[in-house]
Amino acid sequence: MFEELRRGDIRANRFSLNDGWVPIYTWHKVHAGLLDAHRLAATPGALDVALGLAGYLATILEGLDDDQVQAILVAEHGGLCEAYAETYALTGDPRWLNIARRLRHRELVDSLAQGRDDLAGLHANTQIPKVIGLARLYELTGDAGEARAARFFHQTVTRRHSYAIGGNSDREHFGPPDAIASRLSETTCEACNSYNMLKLTRRLWSWAPDGALFDDYERAQLNHIMAHQRPSDGMFVYFMPMAAGGRRSYSTPEDSFWCCVGSGLESHAKHADSIWWMGGQILYLNLFIASRLDLPGDDFAIDLDTQFPQSGQVDLTVTRAPRGPREIAIRLPAWCATPRLSVNGAPAPIQTRGDGYARLSRHWKAGDRVALTLPMTVRAEPTPDDPNLVAFLSGPLVLAADLGPDERPFEQPVPALVGEGAAHALLQPAAGQPHVFSAAMAQGGTARFSPFYALYDRRTAVYAPVFTPARWRTEGAAFLAAEQVRIATAARTVDVVYLGEQQPEVDHQVTARDSEIMQINGRSSRKLRPGGRLDMTLARRPGPLTLQLIYWGQDTGQIATVWVDGAVIGRFQTPATGQDGFFPLDLPLPPGAAPARVRIEAGETAVMIYEARVLAG
Repeated sequence: MFEELRRGDIRANRFSLNDGWVPIYTWHKVHAGLLDAHRLAATPGALDVALGLAGYLATILEGLDDDQVQAILVAEHGGLCEAYAETYALTGDPRWLNIARRLRHRELVDSLAQGRDDLAGLHANTQIPKVIGLARLYELTGDAGEARAARFFHQTVTRRHSYAIGGNSDREHFGPPDAIASRLSETTCEACNSYNMLKLTRRLWSWAPDGALFDDYERAQLNHIMAHQRPSDGMFVYFMPMAAGGRRSYSTPEDSFWCCVGSGLESHAKHADSIWWMGGQILYLNLFIASRLDLPGDDFAIDLDTQFPQSGQVDLTVTRAPRGPREIAIRLPAWCATPRLSVNGAPAPIQTRGDGYARLSRHWKAGDRVALTLPMTVRAEPTPDDPNLVAFLSGPLVLAADLGPDERPFEQPVPALVGEGAAHALLQPAAGQPHVFSAAMAQGGTARFSPFYALYDRRTAVYAPVFTPARWRTEGAAFLAAEQVRIATAARTVDVVYLGEQQPEVDHQVTARDSEIMQINGRSSRKLRPGGRLDMTLARRPGPLTLQLIYWGQDTGQIATVWVDGAVIGRFQTPATGQDGFFPLDLPLPPGAAPARVRIEAGETAVMIYEARVLAG
């Protein structure tokens, strides 16, 4: 396949290159692993092998023009730009820097450089490593444009595309900006995305210390990464479901070594790597994790004692102090409105420079004690697209309603809360239990809210609809009716494939001719050119079945023939007049115990389909 690329034979889509499944992505993992073996483990020969590997691929890329390289980059390629930049940093050989620069994917980078958020519909974790590569190029070359693009991407993702737990994406893809309420599913928040966003956050902070960056880091670390591995057996989660009633699906020891298992192993080996930082002569405390700092020589040694995040008390004891005055900068989390600081038992004024840090400058001596108190209060964060759908946080911790054991199906309405005034006042604290609350539900009974991360084997609801009494009187019946429709649809669903998305297509053996993957209207889809066709395997079961195809309402006049197991079952035909929104088109599906091989064949016009679903009844 690589020799085909050398000859200029390049056939790429989002997840396939010359009929190989993300081979450049895989290549990057080997390249980066060899560099880590050299840098972190001093493995003999690892750098030599890395250079041989890098050189082989470089001879291919150097023989192609820029448009051909960009064509290759259409397929997911991981952090290959970063790997070549890192190879340059280790060797000083400008050849590797030149390759890294050519691996900047212009389709993404150009829009970021212009301050445009064009992320909707893009595979999320394909994009984040590209931006980490930009950040590394900035560090090596000083190109301010690379830094601006990286910062814009980080701010856009954390502020406009992220859920309360700090994770992002639904079914691995970015949606429209500020669309959270409409994108709550079982397949939100891929773990690899948060792993890579934490890497990017570290790099941005190292350029200019800013406490807000570690507010983002702490949120994802405590609420997503800590939820990502089950302590009882070490198994990992791929998607962290934000849908009410969602449950975590865990890896197994032998047959589910997903990408999120690999990045998960790293994530839980890296909790300590950002607690303390040094910048010049300033010692920064960024994360409140019980630890011992022991800097080389006669520099600081400090014990950090805390039960954070269960408690907001953080105590530092200097066990060795450097000569002369030094400054310690302690992050003041944005979620805490009234932090308190003391030195050797005496209250200390909190002095900041507007960057989110309390500054303590003095001649330190062994035995000095610093106490930081961070009172934790409960607050509500509404979704940007529905102010009446909120997540609750206690201090740094996202709370979730406990909806029962994960082995039981969730067949009840989403917990709805009713009350006047501020939403957070609906939660009543449980005596003697930090971060545990109860709330009366509009439909009767109470819901118990506790830290989301620790609900490893429970069904949960991170987001809760909140009504005033007046709204519940007028809208409550409709809300409960819509919930019953949702419950019934979930119960009827036999199978579903989201077209244009890599894992669902692999799972359903999707093949296509004269077709392309599109990201449009905030979702992925398959576009069939005139005469093109799409084949997929869908589960069935005995009894009446419906094949439901989802299309965009403005795609008018589309016509396609639908086959099942070689026989025509009907036509896919959209109306002649259009309207915004996604709509279903239903066809009867022959029942059976065996899976159905479904073919959709376009007529004289192009056809765009977003989703195929098998419904019982």
